[in-house]
Amino acid sequence: MSGMTITQKILARATGRASVAVGDIVEPAVDLAMSHENAALVMNQFEEIFKGTSLTPTVWDPSKIAIVFDHRVPAESSKTATNQKKVREFVRAQRIARFHDVRGDEGGICHQVLAESGYDRPGSVIVGTDSHTTTHGALGAFAFGIGATEMAAVWALGRVLNVEVPATIKVVVSGDLAPWVGPKDIILSLIGRLTAEGANFRVIEFHGDTIEWMNTSGRLVLCNMAVEAGATSGIVPADDETVRFLRSEAAVTGELDLVCADPGAEYEEVVEINAATLAPQVACPHSVDHVQPVTAVEGRRIHQIVIGSCTNGRLDDLETAARILRGRRVSRDVRMLVFPASWRVYREAMERGYLADLVEAGAVVMNPGCGCCLGIHQGALGDGEVALSTTNRNFKGRMGNPNAEVYLCSPAVAAASALTGTISDPRY
Repeated sequence: MSGMTITQKILARATGRASVAVGDIVEPAVDLAMSHENAALVMNQFEEIFKGTSLTPTVWDPSKIAIVFDHRVPAESSKTATNQKKVREFVRAQRIARFHDVRGDEGGICHQVLAESGYDRPGSVIVGTDSHTTTHGALGAFAFGIGATEMAAVWALGRVLNVEVPATIKVVVSGDLAPWVGPKDIILSLIGRLTAEGANFRVIEFHGDTIEWMNTSGRLVLCNMAVEAGATSGIVPADDETVRFLRSEAAVTGELDLVCADPGAEYEEVVEINAATLAPQVACPHSVDHVQPVTAVEGRRIHQIVIGSCTNGRLDDLETAARILRGRRVSRDVRMLVFPASWRVYREAMERGYLADLVEAGAVVMNPGCGCCLGIHQGALGDGEVALSTTNRNFKGRMGNPNAEVYLCSPAVAAASALTGTISDPRY
C-alpha cells in the first residue's frame, strides 16, 4: 500500500486501524467536540436520543466538549438570552469545564479561544457545529464542521458516524511574500483558482517554505478559509512552530503527536503557488471565489470597514491595521469597526497601544464576537451600502442586508482603504 496523507494517518489512529484508504467509511473517535450558541439546538437533539429509554441523558466525556458563546454576545434578544441560559444550565448539569461564557477574562470567538486555550492538539480529531471548524487544522488536527444532529450523536457516543475518508489536495506555497501581502492573500488567491466548489469533500494540505516560515496566526487564516473552496478541512503539518505556539502561547505541557504525511502519500492534485508574485487580493461580491488583485477594484467607494472575526482578528492583524492608521485619520465617509478575536487578544492589543491607535484614528473597537460577520448582531449594512471586510464570506445578505455588497480583503487592504474611503492598495 502507498503511504498515507496526514488525514489518513489521523483517521487510522482514531479508528484503531493500521491504515485507511480514500473512500473508506469510518467512525473515528473524537478528541474535541465544539459548539457555540447552537449548543441549544444540539441539546434538543441529544435529549431526543434518550427518549423512550430508562437512561439519563449524559455526555460521553465532558472533558472533551467545549462550548463558547460568540455569535450573539452579549445577547441581542430575549430568545438568545433564554437559549444561553439553557446552555449554562446544561453545562453545569453535565460538568462541562471547557465553557467560555460572555466574560472578559476567557471569552471570544470559538476558533480563537480553542487555539489559544490549548484545546487544539496535533493528530487529533476535532468536530464543531460551525463550518469554520476547519481553522484548527492549522495545528495539525483533522478538524471539520458537522450538523447539530451529528453533534448530538457525538455527545452520546464519542465518535462521528459514517465518515468517508477524503482525498487530499496538496498545496505548495513557496517564496517570500512582498510587503503588505500576507496569508489572507494566499488563501483568497487559492480559492479564486480552485473555485468555491473545487475542493468539495477534499482536504487541503498546505506545504512549502512559505508555510514553514509562517506563524500559527497565518496558518489559522489558511485553514479557516479552506472551507470556502468547499474543503472538508484544511491542515498544516505539525512542526516546530506548532510546538512553539502550543507551549509558549497556549501553555500546553503534555506530549504532542506531530503527525506528518508519509513520503509516498498519494494526492489527488498538487497546486503550486509562487508567493513572491502575489499582490494583495480582494474577493468581490457575491462569491468568495470572485477574486481580483486589489488594483482591479481600486477606487471602489465603501461605507463600512470591518477588521476582525475568526479569520483576521488576531494580534498581528490588529498590529498591521494600527501601524497603517497610527497618527492618521479614518475617512469621514467611512465607518470602521474592529472586532478582536478574543478577550486575550483585546487585552494584549490594549497593552501594546494598538487599540488606542485605532480609536484615535476614528475606528470603533467592539467586543469580540461573530455577529457582524454573519449579519445577526452589530454592524448591519444599509440598502445600497458597500462593506470591505477581513471576514471570510461575502454571499448576498451575509452581513445582514441582501441589498448591500461585501468585499473581502486582508487587514492591510482594509486599513489602507479606511484612510481614503475607497478600496486602496496598501503598497502605495
